[in-house]
Amino acid sequence: MNIKNGFKICAAILAAFLSFSASAESKEIQVSLSTDKNTLVESDDVFVNVTMKNTSSAPQYILKWHTPFIAAQTELFDVYRDGIKVNYLGPMVKRAAPKASDYFELKPGASYQQKVELSALYDMRVTGNYTIQYHLGTSSDAKGFVSTEAAVAPSDAISIWIDGSLPRGTISSEPVQPSLAGGSLSFNKCSASQSAQVKTAFSAAQTMSASGDDYMSTGASSARYSTWFGKYDSSRYATVKAHYVAIKDAFLNKPVTVDCGCTDSYFAYVYPSQPYKIYVCNAFWTAPMTGTDSKGGTLVHEMSHFYAVASTKDNVYGQSGAKRLAISDPAKAIMNADSHEYFVENTPNLP
Repeated sequence: MNIKNGFKICAAILAAFLSFSASAESKEIQVSLSTDKNTLVESDDVFVNVTMKNTSSAPQYILKWHTPFIAAQTELFDVYRDGIKVNYLGPMVKRAAPKASDYFELKPGASYQQKVELSALYDMRVTGNYTIQYHLGTSSDAKGFVSTEAAVAPSDAISIWIDGSLPRGTISSEPVQPSLAGGSLSFNKCSASQSAQVKTAFSAAQTMSASGDDYMSTGASSARYSTWFGKYDSSRYATVKAHYVAIKDAFLNKPVTVDCGCTDSYFAYVYPSQPYKIYVCNAFWTAPMTGTDSKGGTLVHEMSHFYAVASTKDNVYGQSGAKRLAISDPAKAIMNADSHEYFVENTPNLP
C-alpha cells in the first residue's frame, strides 16, 4: 500500500466512511503484535511489529496519529512491567478537531505493518517481564470523525523479558522538580515578540486556571461543569477538583519553560514525564489570547498533561467532540485535556 496516497481522503470517500462506521462495536480493524526477540538485554532496543488489518468489506479510516505509521505523537500502547503500568515518555500533542485529511485509509481486506521502537517511548530500564498491548484510549463517538476509533480492536498482549539496567523491583521515578516561591517563566528559542506573547498567554492561563479552581471549590455543578465533564458524580467531581488545584499551583509555583522552536502545524506539545516544559507550535501563534482554542487555554491544556499535575489524555479534540464525550463517557471526559481547556476558557460563557 502507498501510505502517502492512503492519506489522501476526499470528501466523497469520507461521506461513505461515516455510513460505514456507524456500527462501532463490530471492530472492523484488527491489530496484532509480534516481536523478533522475546528476551532482551540492557543494550537492546525494544521493537514490536504492529499489523493492522481491515477485516471488513468496506474501506475503514483511522486517525493518522492513532496509528504507528507516523512518528509517535500519543500513547498507543499499554505497557506493564510485572503488573505495574509503565509511564509513556513520548510527546502529547494538542491539535485542532480532526478533518478528512487527518485520516489513514485501510482498504477492504488490506493490512499494513510497521515496526515501532518502544524503548524510546516507555520507561523500560527495570529488569522484569513486560506485557505490551496496542490499545487506544479514545472514545466511541458515532456523530464525529472519532467514531472510526471504535472500530479498532485492542491487540492481544505479548510478553517479553528484559534484563535492564536497573534491578527487578526497582521503583522507577522521574526527577523531582524544584518548587520556586512565586513560580517562574523562562523561554527557549523565542524571539522578543514571541516572548511577549507567551508572557501574556501565561498570565491568561493563570487567570483561567484560577477560575477553574474557584468554580470547583464551591461545589457547583451547573451547565458549565456538565457540558464539559458530564453528569455529576462525587468521585469524578473530586478528580476534576484536584486537577484544577494542581494546574493552578503549577502556573503559580512551578518553574515553567516555554519553547518556541516548534514549526509543526499543531498548537503545542509536552513530554508528560518532563514537567514543566511546554513546546508551542505554529497554530499557537495564530490563536486568540483568550476564548476557544486560545493561547492561554493551550497552556492550560498542556499543563494538565504532566504526570506531576493531572495526567490527562487526548481522548478527543475540539469542542463538539468534547461535548459529546461528556455525555457518552464522563469517565474519559474528566481525563481529557481539551475538556479541561474548554471548561476554563468558558466560551461561550456558561454559568
